[in-house]
Amino acid sequence: MALSITQVFDIINKRIHTLSNETIPIEESLGRTVWSDYSAVFALPRFDNSAMDGYAIKLCDTGSNVHSHRIIYAGDDSNFVLAKGEAIRIMTGSAIPQGCEAIVPIEDVEVIDDRVILPNNIKANAHIRYSGEDMKKDQTYIAKGDTVRAYTIALFASQGISHIDVIRAVRVAVFGTGDELRPHYENIEPHQLYNSNAPMFLSRAKELGCEVSYIEGSSDTIESLKNSITQALEADLIITSGGVSVGDKDFTKEAFSQLGMETFLSGIDIKPGKPTTIGKINQTIVVNLPGNPLASMVNYEIFVKLILLKLSGANSCYHQIIETKMREDYTIKRGKYTVTLGVFDGVSFEPLPLQAPGMVSPIASADAMIITTPEVSLLHKGDTIKMIPIKFTLTSREEKELFNS
Repeated sequence: MALSITQVFDIINKRIHTLSNETIPIEESLGRTVWSDYSAVFALPRFDNSAMDGYAIKLCDTGSNVHSHRIIYAGDDSNFVLAKGEAIRIMTGSAIPQGCEAIVPIEDVEVIDDRVILPNNIKANAHIRYSGEDMKKDQTYIAKGDTVRAYTIALFASQGISHIDVIRAVRVAVFGTGDELRPHYENIEPHQLYNSNAPMFLSRAKELGCEVSYIEGSSDTIESLKNSITQALEADLIITSGGVSVGDKDFTKEAFSQLGMETFLSGIDIKPGKPTTIGKINQTIVVNLPGNPLASMVNYEIFVKLILLKLSGANSCYHQIIETKMREDYTIKRGKYTVTLGVFDGVSFEPLPLQAPGMVSPIASADAMIITTPEVSLLHKGDTIKMIPIKFTLTSREEKELFNS
């Protein structure tokens, strides 16, 4: 019996577990998930400093003519004490002297020899960056399960951290099946087709930060298939498509079964993409997607992407939705949970005019998708809908309601 989409999400959440960790340089950690919390070992800024090139002054000297003969540069280990009637020239980022009550920008003063004429409107603490105003000591700045971004690396560097503990990269193997499909790098006969699924699966996994490999299978005998599958078991996730029906030459399912595959589910109540199987052999997750390219792409985005997020230990391991409007009326054949691919212009969603399960061209055009419940037969122009993005990553820490009903 085919399971509902939410039942499949529950299985992924319960049966897929985070991988082990490794220590790597921060420069190599982009896109990875941190293994533990990271907290500030010291405050930022570490000391009170000037936000401007200017003069350190006392408020009692506002509007007066003061002398200036000293200067503090960024990086100086100064222990200056500011006296009444004095202005100390100071550079941006320099530690402010003891007794300083404000910084006056250089463009706001008049300098005559060693005398500085101060303005009349100086505010207390002006242009002073105080220690800890950016980050307090012991403050957690990235939590376990968060993803490292380019600007996260700046936080690590600001704390003098060179290496961090992250979840190791997910290893994905794409397993080729089916004599009727040939690799894109071979010449084919008029009665044959190129395999577009395998390179698509590999490329999308790489796009999502995984390490990828292709295991070329053979459907001649069960033993040869088992040998190929055994090679793939070094991966954390094996992705196949097609080749698991009941035809005379569909040995793939039997080969996986003989190697001890535990099946979590077989069949999902979704259109397109019902013939989807998820299970595992030992610690390796196995996903068999539909052979039709568009159907396999849909289920990759809805289910495989979440499996990869769970394996990577990401806190945000659920789909995030964007609420938008329908651009035009759209008719849907009711009776099933239906996925519709479309384009999103930042304002509204427009379904692609042609999107049959076996098509290839729509998958390159789609920006996003919507899922409608079996009761829906018509979406009206201007209706508010829940849209799942495809061409940019948007995930959530909490499970969202995805369906349009």
